[in-house]
Amino acid sequence: MSKVLIIDDDEELCDLVSEYLTVEGFETTSVHDGETGLEAALSGDYDLAILDVMMPKLNGFDVLRSLREKSGLPVLMLTARGDDMERIVGLEIGADDYLPKPFNPRELVARLRAILRRASNDEADQAPVEKISVDDLELSSSSRSVKRDGEELPVTSVEFDLLSALLRDAGTVVKKE
Repeated sequence: MSKVLIIDDDEELCDLVSEYLTVEGFETTSVHDGETGLEAALSGDYDLAILDVMMPKLNGFDVLRSLREKSGLPVLMLTARGDDMERIVGLEIGADDYLPKPFNPRELVARLRAILRRASNDEADQAPVEKISVDDLELSSSSRSVKRDGEELPVTSVEFDLLSALLRDAGTVVKKE
């Protein structure tokens, strides 16, 4: 049973999503502000987080940025505003998927299962390597950080994954796939 953390200030929506996901075989926990959500995501044993953008204390983008510094937890972002730029920003700072409100609960479940499937495949494909060092670059899988000459470089989740794949096979041609 997959454990899902729901971080949204709309308690009624959290209850509805939680009920639906429970019926679909997920175990859920809900929190209602960004600060508490970040703490729960970092300290809990969750397989995935559903994160609202507009919340009190810390907005969803700030939660995601902080989460990506310390965790690779898959995140699906929700927003009441369907604006393209907001979705692009969310995906670029590390969201795995984005769903505008209102949404079809069946689509939510399908997207969650797809994210979990990709995360599961990624874990199976990658042997756990703690640190990779090539020339002046050092990549740490546990902290998802990259250093050049000892100085930490800011990278997005996608950039980290790409750099990890390239460094793992340094000196060889890597296929696009």
